[in-house]
Amino acid sequence: MALTLAKIEEIAPDQGSIQAARKLLTGRSWPNLASDELGLAWGECQGSGSLPYRVVLSEADLGYKCTCPSRKFPCKHTLALMWMRAEGRSFAKQERPDWVSEWLARRRGPSASTRAAQPSNETRPKISLAGQAQPETAEADPKAEARSAAQRERNRAEREASILSGLDDLDVWIIDQIERGVAGFQSVAHEQCRLAARRLVDAKASSLAARVEQLPAALFGLPEPMRPAFVLEKLGELHLMAEAYRRQSELSPTSRADIRLAVGWMMSREALFIEPLALRVRGRWMVLASVNEVQADKLRRLETWLGRLGGGEAPRFAVLMDFVPVSLGMVGNTYSPGECFEAELIFYPSDAPLRAIVADQVGGAVRDGRWPAPSAGVAVALAGYEAMLAARPWLGAWPVAVGNAIVGRRGEGLFLSHDGGGIALPIKASGNDEILPLVGVEGVDAFGLWDGRWLDLKFAETPLGRWLAA
Repeated sequence: MALTLAKIEEIAPDQGSIQAARKLLTGRSWPNLASDELGLAWGECQGSGSLPYRVVLSEADLGYKCTCPSRKFPCKHTLALMWMRAEGRSFAKQERPDWVSEWLARRRGPSASTRAAQPSNETRPKISLAGQAQPETAEADPKAEARSAAQRERNRAEREASILSGLDDLDVWIIDQIERGVAGFQSVAHEQCRLAARRLVDAKASSLAARVEQLPAALFGLPEPMRPAFVLEKLGELHLMAEAYRRQSELSPTSRADIRLAVGWMMSREALFIEPLALRVRGRWMVLASVNEVQADKLRRLETWLGRLGGGEAPRFAVLMDFVPVSLGMVGNTYSPGECFEAELIFYPSDAPLRAIVADQVGGAVRDGRWPAPSAGVAVALAGYEAMLAARPWLGAWPVAVGNAIVGRRGEGLFLSHDGGGIALPIKASGNDEILPLVGVEGVDAFGLWDGRWLDLKFAETPLGRWLAA
């Protein structure tokens, strides 16, 4: 089937999608565009999320797939890819990457999902690409802009007041839980944390609300003897965050930016690009883990954990994070463990920078050999964690890497140690069954997330091959 601009007009869901697709026709939006001899074209498009969306197109029957969560079919990313193909843009000739081959293997010929129902020609609004050649430009209205700026400032001030009031309520709630006693809190943890989280959402402190709502799951995932200390630690952590927010003027610029993000203020991708405090790191990155979890607020959290390759420097890690509504169905991570790509990452401002977005990717993601883990042992990894915890006391889980390690067993518990001796990290119990094949294997290069109590093992290179957490 010949792909033409007229055909794109025919299958586009609406004129707005065409307008949005037009903005994606620049080379900067597509770090990778490729095709093969059999009519498949694919690309990675840098959208509003922290990592690019992957788009694949079969020109034979106009089948397509995009990893974005849009409810429009085809989405703007797919339309843009079609548009560039119809205009004869240059696409590199490459071997199909794994994600394209997997999509192709799952297809069973043309399907209804790739041909979304369109209104009849009699009732469907006229959609045209020609009208998008010259975008309309509205004349600036200084008075309207001034009114908008004043309204934004009023909204900001109102939200600041709302958050501060919510933090006062949080302090009262914390005192109530302490007076109730740790044992008493455990019996009402779910109910009380839901109540506190709802109040924080009403106060527009959404990120802090999510932290409170996740507390019971973390609490009851611990052995009972560890729970009292955990409750006190987390309540103290919440109080510390509230105090840090109130005393922002006394913090360093990066600490101030960090606590605002941790409480609930968002920073758009565009704002992060021009943020002078944001750290930029260019290099070759390997995907070490991916997390796909549904949160209590009905959002699916997608995390992609990266490690920078080469250079002989101290290990640098990053996490790309996106949130999509559960109502959109099962949405997978863009990258899978073991893939590598060249890119510049921009890190959100923090004294312990970790969360990042892909600013500029060169080429596509490929599978590229063994992960070169640092040779450092457990003691060095723990020292790095403690340094980050001192810089950011509400740190949470932090990535650690240990080279030449061994997974040992003591009773029912597993632990990771360097060369079989010295300090050992207890491994999170929920993963014990899948980790058992690693027990006793020497020379393991391991990556995981350490929260101060347990190591959540995610990735390991062994003499017997690569191990990945399920």
